[in-house]
Amino acid sequence: MTSARGKAAELPPLVVNYRGERLAGVDEVGRGPLVGAVVAAAVILDPARPIEGLTDSKALSARRREALDVEIRERALAFAVAEASPAEVDALNIYHATHLAMRRAIDALNPVAEYLLVDGNRLPGHHLPGQAVVKGAARHPAIAAASILAKVARDAQMRALDARHPDYGFARHKGYPTREHLAALERLGALPEHRRSFAPVKRQLALF
Repeated sequence: MTSARGKAAELPPLVVNYRGERLAGVDEVGRGPLVGAVVAAAVILDPARPIEGLTDSKALSARRREALDVEIRERALAFAVAEASPAEVDALNIYHATHLAMRRAIDALNPVAEYLLVDGNRLPGHHLPGQAVVKGAARHPAIAAASILAKVARDAQMRALDARHPDYGFARHKGYPTREHLAALERLGALPEHRRSFAPVKRQLALF
């Protein structure tokens, strides 16, 4: 199995077209789930307070992500976590809702960013200059930090939803369309937090 670092090593070296200190890494979590918000984070790291071990959140254990989440919040020059709700996902589609969440996170930074490095292949339509970086969370520490904050925040939301609706298994599958989640959806029906525009939820709603 290829690691996040291994995949990043297969790509060309990342050249960042900015030399200042207010570079914000931006990433999101939650495009694929059937339930809950899509969560984005933006992080401006402090060069004077480096954080060891930053990489794509998917390559880290939950315990390591949570420890790094604390470090990022303590040491970063600025950070923000924002989201787009399930209703906004349904109204806008997941692509545009993801970019809305990213823009909200960028706008919440204090001090403000001057340049963006955004995970993926598209910038989110913000007025600030920046670069889209494929596999960015494995290639730049600021994007990695954003991926960690977003992942920890969304996982916490799924645990809270699981506490309210334990029969769906949200704490385990985090809202993704696993066999367990699809079976619970078929058995119990959709919750208000489910994304109505996503096919498995839309099919289930059509039965009622």
